[in-house]
Amino acid sequence: MKRRGASLDCWKFFDRIYCISLDERTDRREEAEIQFRRVGLLERVEFVLVKKHPEDCEQGIYESHMACIRNGLQADARSILIFEDDILFERFSSTTLNHCIDFLSAVPDWNLLFLGCLVKSSKRTTNENILQVRYRSLAHAYAVSRKFAEVLVRKPWQGVAFDEMLSTFEQGCFALYPSMAFQSSSRTDNIKALQLDKFRRLWGGLRLIQKMNEVYHRHRGAILFLHVLAAFFILLWML
Repeated sequence: MKRRGASLDCWKFFDRIYCISLDERTDRREEAEIQFRRVGLLERVEFVLVKKHPEDCEQGIYESHMACIRNGLQADARSILIFEDDILFERFSSTTLNHCIDFLSAVPDWNLLFLGCLVKSSKRTTNENILQVRYRSLAHAYAVSRKFAEVLVRKPWQGVAFDEMLSTFEQGCFALYPSMAFQSSSRTDNIKALQLDKFRRLWGGLRLIQKMNEVYHRHRGAILFLHVLAAFFILLWML
């Protein structure tokens, strides 16, 4: 009970918590409920059931995320946490999340917080559990501030995927370190991403790819140095 109480406390920062789910995917909701229960979040999550878009699945995804953001704004939420129903928690720590929240509470201009994602680059902050990032993709677990939510809801669908649209914003984006939210190996409902999904599975799935991306950008300098050093010794050996 003590651990569960600590878990509940660490989620209090988020005024509204939503999980997007296709109404036909009861299997995913059942798995998501198991995941949320593990981290003491099940009682607070509101499932937002959506219909599959008749023409464009990416438009459906985009509009589903926007619906959650609008719901949060209408509920006067100061911060909104959004999940997709293929969520998988790993390395969860209420202490780590609380450290993250302490940091955000002192940063009034934060826009986005990702509990797990792929990034273009990252740099350390004064808090060991928070990285400032240039976001690339994946929107299965993220929080948005009210100020930034008001910006996002003014962006209608323009043929660009939701995470691609998010990647155009480079200010005020942070990521939890180490990340604790991943996408499960459940089959994708995005028809346009079927080939990409197969490719990702060949590389161990999004969970492994996300971890590799995190390690690379966290230690990019050292990794590049080791590559240069290895190339140098190979040249010496060839000479």
